[in-house]
Amino acid sequence: MTGPLRIANASGFYGDRADAVREMLHGGPVDVLTGDYLAELTMLLLGRDRMKDPSRGYARTFLRQMEENLATAVDKGVRIVTNAGGLNPSGLADALRELAGRLGLPVRVAHVEGDDLLPRAAALGLPGGALAANAYLGGEGIAACLRAGADVVVTGRVTDAALVTGPAAAHFGWAADDRDRLAGAVVAGHVLECGTQATGGNYAFFERHDVRRPGFPLAELHADGSSVITKHPGTGGAVTVGTVTAQLLYETDSPRYAGPDVTARLDTVRLSQDGPDRVRIDGVRGEAPPPTLKVGLNRLGGWRNEVVFVLTGLGVEAKAALVREQTEAALAARRPAEVRWTLARTDHPDAAAEEEASALLRLVVRDEDPEAVGRAVTGAAVELGLASYPGFHLTAPPGKAAPYGVFEAAFVDAAAVEHTAVLPDGRRLRIGPAPAGRPLADPPEPPLPEPLPPGPVRRAPLGLVAGARSGDKGGSANVGVWTETEDAWRWLAHTLTPALLRELLPETARLPVTRHLLPNLRAVNFRIDGLLGDGVASQARFDPQAKALGEWLRSRRLDIPEALL
Repeated sequence: MTGPLRIANASGFYGDRADAVREMLHGGPVDVLTGDYLAELTMLLLGRDRMKDPSRGYARTFLRQMEENLATAVDKGVRIVTNAGGLNPSGLADALRELAGRLGLPVRVAHVEGDDLLPRAAALGLPGGALAANAYLGGEGIAACLRAGADVVVTGRVTDAALVTGPAAAHFGWAADDRDRLAGAVVAGHVLECGTQATGGNYAFFERHDVRRPGFPLAELHADGSSVITKHPGTGGAVTVGTVTAQLLYETDSPRYAGPDVTARLDTVRLSQDGPDRVRIDGVRGEAPPPTLKVGLNRLGGWRNEVVFVLTGLGVEAKAALVREQTEAALAARRPAEVRWTLARTDHPDAAAEEEASALLRLVVRDEDPEAVGRAVTGAAVELGLASYPGFHLTAPPGKAAPYGVFEAAFVDAAAVEHTAVLPDGRRLRIGPAPAGRPLADPPEPPLPEPLPPGPVRRAPLGLVAGARSGDKGGSANVGVWTETEDAWRWLAHTLTPALLRELLPETARLPVTRHLLPNLRAVNFRIDGLLGDGVASQARFDPQAKALGEWLRSRRLDIPEALL
C-alpha cells in the first residue's frame, strides 16, 4: 500500500464534543476514525464506576455516539479504533455487537485486552490498594485485529499514539523493526490525540484564528512514516506549524519519547507548512523501545474538603490572618492530616465593582478519616459567620468530604504483560513485545545556538515573543515554550534556563526542574517534578493539571531584546 492513509480523530478526552464523530464522518474522506477517551483521571473515575457495577468501566458516551453514527461508518467503509473500552474493553465490544445486531448492521467487532494488571499486581511486584493498574500497550494488537478484518477495534489502556500506529502498521505492512516509520506514526498520533488542540484549541496565539469551534484534526499518513496534519474543509480553527508545535510539546518530556512500539526522537521532527491548514511532518527517527512498559496505578488517597472565604476591601491580609487563626483554633481538637491555606489577591484598589474589590482565601484539608474533613471543617467555617472579619462570606456553602485519588507510575517487564488481540471470530492472539533496546536515557544535549549580539532591552511579558503549552504527567508538570523566529530562538535558548524558570514561577523554586532543547522546533521543554502532588485526582493546587502554567509563564515580565519586540 503506497497511498496515504487518512486517520482522523473525533475525541480527545471522555466528555469531548459529542457530535465530532458525525462531523468527521460527513466532513470529508476518512479511512480510520479514532477516539481517545482515557486519561489518568478517567481511569480513576472508571475504576469507581466498575466498583459500583462490574459490567461498566467503559466510556458509555462512545456507545451513544455509535448508535447515531455506526451506520454511516459502515456505509462509508470507515474503520473505527478507540480506547473507549477503558477498564472493560470486552464489555464494550459485546455492547457494540448487540447494538450492531439491533441496527441490522454487518459489523465485525474486535478488542484488545491484557493491559489490566490488577489481578496480578502482587505477583508483578506492583503496590497494593489500587482501584486500577493498567499497562500502556502498543499498537500491534490493534493492527492484528484490523488485519483479521475488524471494522471496529476497542481497546483498554493503550498509549494514545497506538490508535494511529496500529492502523498504520496494518495498512502499510510495517514490521516491528520499521522504527523510523513507526516513530513517524507515533508523532502523528501524538498530534491527533488531543483533538482540537492541534487545530487552534487552547493555542497561545488564539487571537490570530477563528477558534470559536475548531474542527477536529486528521493525518494523511504515508508509507515512509511521514504525514500531513490537516482538517476537513470549511471547519473552524487552523492547522499551522505553530498549532502543531504546541501539541507536540504537550505532556512530553525527554526528546526520547518512549512507547511500547518504538522510541520516537522528538529532536528529529521537522515541520513545514504544506499549504493552507496543512502541516507536513517528516524526518522522524525511531529507536528500539525500552524493555519495560509503563503502568498507571490509580487508588483512593483519602478524603478532601475545601472552603473559600471572600475578603473584600481594606485590610485583606489582616482579615485573612484573623479567620485563619479562628479556623485553626476550631480544628485543634482533631486537626486534619493536611491543612493548606492559599490567599489569591484578586482584589483591586478603589474598585468599581465589589467582586473586583475582593480577594479569595482558600482552605484545603485532607485526611484518611472523612469525619476529620467533613462536619468538623464545615462547622468551623459556618460558625464564624457572625463572629469574624467584616464582610464575612463564602463563595459557596461548605460541602461534605469528598474522596480524592492518587496516580502513580510503575514499570514492569514488557514480556510479563499478556497483550492479547481478540479477533472478530473470537480467536485470541497473544501479542509479543517489540524487540527492546536498552533502558531509556536522555540523549546528549544539543549545542546552544549562537547568542544574539548585545543590544537594548525592554521589560516585557515573555508571551510577546514565545508561545507555551503545559500539562500534567502524574505529579509532574511540563511546560513547552517555543518561538516563531530564529533570532527569538537564539535568545530563548540562552535565557530561559531552569534557574530563571524558578524565578519567574516561584511555586517551582524548591522543585527539581529539567530542561531539554528541541532546536528543530525552536523550543525548550521543562519538566517540573512534584508540582502536582500525587496527580490530577489529588487536586494538589489551584490548577491541578497545570493546564494554565504555560500562560502564567508567558505573562511574566523579563528583559527582552528590543529587536525581538
